[in-house]
Amino acid sequence: MIASFSEERFPLRVAFGTAGGPERRTDIVRLSNGYENRNQRTRHSWRRYDAGSGVRSVEDLVAVLHFFEARRGRLNGFRFRDPFDYASAPGGVAITAFDQRIGIGDGETRAFQLVKSYGSGDDAYVRPIGKPVPGSVRVGLGGAVTDAGVAVDAVSGRVSFTEPPAAGASVTAGFEFDVPVRFDMDHLSINVAAFEAGDIPSIPLVEVRP
Repeated sequence: MIASFSEERFPLRVAFGTAGGPERRTDIVRLSNGYENRNQRTRHSWRRYDAGSGVRSVEDLVAVLHFFEARRGRLNGFRFRDPFDYASAPGGVAITAFDQRIGIGDGETRAFQLVKSYGSGDDAYVRPIGKPVPGSVRVGLGGAVTDAGVAVDAVSGRVSFTEPPAAGASVTAGFEFDVPVRFDMDHLSINVAAFEAGDIPSIPLVEVRP
């Protein structure tokens, strides 16, 4: 079977208790004068999670088992809701069409990628968002909410306009999103007796680029 990506989402009740977050890869070389050379190996961070901490019952174990088998272990990717970072707005704040600037009109460009910015100014990290939750995206154009002539691709995170935004018009969006991940194992080890005794299984997940 050839690897693919499933738009199905990992069981939410398990995801809510998951531990994990972003990972960066930095090469560090300490020089003889005491200074360091630091080099970032990848432009974007990658997310890693352990869903084992979200398993609270035997029913959760069974749900993960079924999901694991349907994805064929590490073979196929799937959607995962990061319990700490799943929306364009800060935690607890309602989503609006003006949460994130995703582009500036030039009178020609019709499609814009959803992104989320972390930090501000020159140090801000701009993260591409490729798996918005269907129906959650709100779009703003030139400071006003708009939905006429706007299409959102929930698979790629591309926002398209029938007519290109005018030059200088700010294109903004608010949304919920999932992280594309896969299982980072091909063997799901489940021991119900050990689980009931407090031994939580490890269920590693790693972000992918579908």
